[in-house]
Parts: sequence; structure tokens; C-alpha cells
Amino acid sequence: MTERFTALVLAARRDGVDPVAAAGQCSHKGLVPMGGQAMLARVLSALVASRSVGALAISIDDPAALMAAPDIAALIEAHDIALIDSAESPSLSVAQAIDSLAQPWPVLVTTSDVPLLRAEMVDHFCSQARQSKADIAVGLASDTVVLEAYPDAQRTFLRFRGGRYTGCNLFAAMTPRSLDAVAFWRRIEQDRKHPWRLFKGFGALAIMRFLAGGATLEAGFVAASRRLGLTAAAVAMPFADAAIDVDTPAHMKLVENIIRTRGDI
Repeated sequence: MTERFTALVLAARRDGVDPVAAAGQCSHKGLVPMGGQAMLARVLSALVASRSVGALAISIDDPAALMAAPDIAALIEAHDIALIDSAESPSLSVAQAIDSLAQPWPVLVTTSDVPLLRAEMVDHFCSQARQSKADIAVGLASDTVVLEAYPDAQRTFLRFRGGRYTGCNLFAAMTPRSLDAVAFWRRIEQDRKHPWRLFKGFGALAIMRFLAGGATLEAGFVAASRRLGLTAAAVAMPFADAAIDVDTPAHMKLVENIIRTRGDI
């Protein structure tokens, strides 16, 4: 295992019309400017500034589109960021990218639409993922953390006993065994708006406990680990900004307001 993480940013277009890309009149969501800077450029800047990240790569369906964006192209050239062809879905793109990396482990995976990402968030996640000694780790933020900072934030929360959690678009593939979780990743992609479906593969008792709010977050990940035949861990993120991705025009307005208020232009 290498000392630092290889960071992989998923930035490809997907089927259908992306409402954020359309609103920003851009081919890719990551090219949409937030506070005068492309979202992907903000993400890359956070990763470059992180003490935990070594090599960087972008999974993309059209590399020319990135090189045509001056702020993104400058970062790619200055930091020797690799451009890797994307696959038909994010999970398959992760598997394909990992297969192409010379020294992949551990791999930090994030997306191009988290423009509020900061180096301290990346360092916290990577440190906790390593300490978990898990094969895969997933960043989550509690509703308390998110809604205290942004009470109007539109997020999908999974309810567990002891609290509700939302994803932070931060994933760590720590060992080769993490590749066995591709099918699980595909379920997340397909069913994240219907969280009960994620528990179909974990038995009737797990489903009933989830629907009743009876399973703790830790118990949910223990069940996932047992079912997948690997070790999965949740990393609690104490940063509300880590949970703010840009999926809708409403999210665009929220993030623009945050950036403007902070003067992070």
C-alpha cells in the first residue's frame, strides 16, 4: 500500500439531460462555474492541497472538454493529472480506472460536483478510512451536522437507530478486495433514492430493522460487510459542506450563495 492515496474524480456525462449542466450551458456538470470557477477545478484544488493525496486521475468521457476549460487544464498540466476513459456507470468507471492505475491502493474516489470540498475534509476522511482498517470506507454526514448549517438543504437521508445520515461523495477503496463491491456500488447508483432496496440482499430481518429505524449505522455496515465478504466502514464527516453536492439548480443557488458569502471567489 502506498503512503498517500491516489485520488480519482468521476467527471463523465451520463445518459439523459443533466439539469445542472443544462442550467450552466455546459457539456459536463463539472464544467459549470461556481463563484467564477468550474466545479471540477475547485474539487481538484482541494485534492491538490490535501496532505493525504499523491497521484490524481479524472475519469472522463471527453478529455478535450476538460482541456478546453482554462482553470481545469492548468491544474491538469501543473499536477500531471491522468485522464482515464470512463465506463457506462460510475461504479464501472471506478473499477476500470483502478485497473489502469500502476499503484492504485489506496484509492480515494469523489465526484466533480462537490465544489465545497476542502483539503481538511479530504485529510479527515482519508485518516479515518485508514484507521478503520476496512477494505472500503464511505463518508457520511449526520442530519444534525448538515441541517444545523443548512436547514433548507435538500438531501436524501437514510434513517438508522441513533440518527439519519446522507452521503458525502467520498469513498475509499483500500485493498484489492474492494473490487468485489462493484455490484453493491451499482445498487447504490440505481437505488439511492429508494434506500430500503439496498437492504434486499441482507435478509428480511435487516429490512424490518431498517424500516423501523432499529439498525444502527454500525450494524448496517457490519451486515454489509458480512454479505459482501469484505470489511466496510462508515466515516462520519463533521463537515456540513462535505454533504453538499450539486444535483439540481436549487443546489447551484445554495452553493453560489455559500461561496459568495465566504468571499471564496
